[in-house]
Amino acid sequence: MGDLLLVRHGETPWALSGQHTSWTDIPLTDNGREQARRLAPLVGTYRIGAAFTSPRGRARETAELAGFGDARVDEDLSEWEYGAYEGLTTVEIHRTRPDWYLFTDGVAPGPPEHPGETPEQVGERADRMLAKVDAALADNEGSVVLFAHSHFLRVLAARRLGLPTSGGSMFLLATGTVSRLSTEHGRPVVAGWNVRPH
Repeated sequence: MGDLLLVRHGETPWALSGQHTSWTDIPLTDNGREQARRLAPLVGTYRIGAAFTSPRGRARETAELAGFGDARVDEDLSEWEYGAYEGLTTVEIHRTRPDWYLFTDGVAPGPPEHPGETPEQVGERADRMLAKVDAALADNEGSVVLFAHSHFLRVLAARRLGLPTSGGSMFLLATGTVSRLSTEHGRPVVAGWNVRPH
């Protein structure tokens, strides 16, 4: 069975400023596009059997620039929906909720079309995505690569390793990086994390 590669999209203006970005389709910066291009040889060292991407433009463009323009778009790879915290920084949120922590507290409700997600909902979505990953690993030779977003991929990694959703807090994830989840003696392990191409 192959590995699971997690690719966080390239840099965006809001990633630079620390603003929470879920449904807002912020484009990649020029540096973000260059980060994405540099991913191609690194991801290309693996035999990829299936590729999936978030529907957001920043993830799809990263996949395309990394050589995976045919990656399957899957809504379950969308970023944690931040509700009323969309576009805000953690510093701004702490002004009214000084002890707030995304991985345990979730978000304040947003507008009806973007109400936000609880940690439990994001964990359930990660589990759904992992079921699709396992099906792809069973159906294809090689590894599976996912192009998505920081907080969601951190939760997905935690769930893959048998941790609760809050365990995602332990996995810092920078833009334009590749992380690899593998197995050892039949158990999931972290084989590489936050790897930047040379």
